[in-house]
Amino acid sequence: MELNTIIIGAGPIGLTCGIEAAKRNLSYIVLEKGCIVNSVFNYPVNMTFFSTSDRLEIGNVPFVSHGDKPTRREALEYYRRVVDAWKLKIYTYEKVMSIKKQEKQFIIETSKSKYKCENVIISTGFFDYPNLLNIPGENLPKVFHYFKEAHPFANKKVAVIGAGNSAVDVALETFRRGAEVTMVIREDKLKDSVKYWVKPDIENRIKEGSIKAYFNSVVTEIKETEILIKIADGIIRLKNDFVFAMTGYHPDYKFLSDAGIKFSSDDIKTPVFNPETFQTSVEGLFLAGVVCGGMGTNKWFIENSRDHAEKIFNYITGHKKL
Repeated sequence: MELNTIIIGAGPIGLTCGIEAAKRNLSYIVLEKGCIVNSVFNYPVNMTFFSTSDRLEIGNVPFVSHGDKPTRREALEYYRRVVDAWKLKIYTYEKVMSIKKQEKQFIIETSKSKYKCENVIISTGFFDYPNLLNIPGENLPKVFHYFKEAHPFANKKVAVIGAGNSAVDVALETFRRGAEVTMVIREDKLKDSVKYWVKPDIENRIKEGSIKAYFNSVVTEIKETEILIKIADGIIRLKNDFVFAMTGYHPDYKFLSDAGIKFSSDDIKTPVFNPETFQTSVEGLFLAGVVCGGMGTNKWFIENSRDHAEKIFNYITGHKKL
């Protein structure tokens, strides 16, 4: 199958790219290794978005939520409606294994097939690759880098590593299901980016001692029944049943590198691309969405990267022979 454009990733921005291709009557497909908006599906069951629903809208399909801010469930329903409304050509549960360029054509090999196309857009996000602690015991079954719901951890001793929204949400939800929660935070305070309607809640729980917090501290080892925490005065041992290492995520750098993408030498390893066209150093290979930020996963969101697709396809249709 030979196409004008293949879009890798069926998250909200990948869907936006599909919509833009459809608007321009270009031949395209969207390849997704999981389900539609797979990252949103893997968010905590009871998660509420930071943004209002109008800022998550794509493709001129209205997104009306019951509250001021939509829930995960509402978002899943909304993006399914978007796919149906635009009749997007999405192949789910088909993982892209490699991207190779031969002259002016790309060869895309997947877990199921092989495709040829003129242009490739990578919109894979970062949620599938957690930042590891790289400490002894991190591979124990009691350690999680993702959180779905709190019920299984009721009345257990739970340690939460991190200071951002994910860590705060895990701490509060497990605490409210009866867990004994301890937060371990490398910095001297919670991150400023913590949702404003949640921050007073976690700060009050810490202040009253309902949730114990160790600031300027790191977990150095995880054992079956305890964890070791390095604090200012030395090492302490804490009894523990489960650990949530909510230390952030990063793009699949190997996949990007194998495709020929270069990276900056900064601390966050930002992919190199043209900010006007989102084309990488490989002609015809584009990035879209949060993957553009590298390790700086707080730079791009759905609401501020919805225009990536239009810029990419303005370039494709203006500079590429159709």
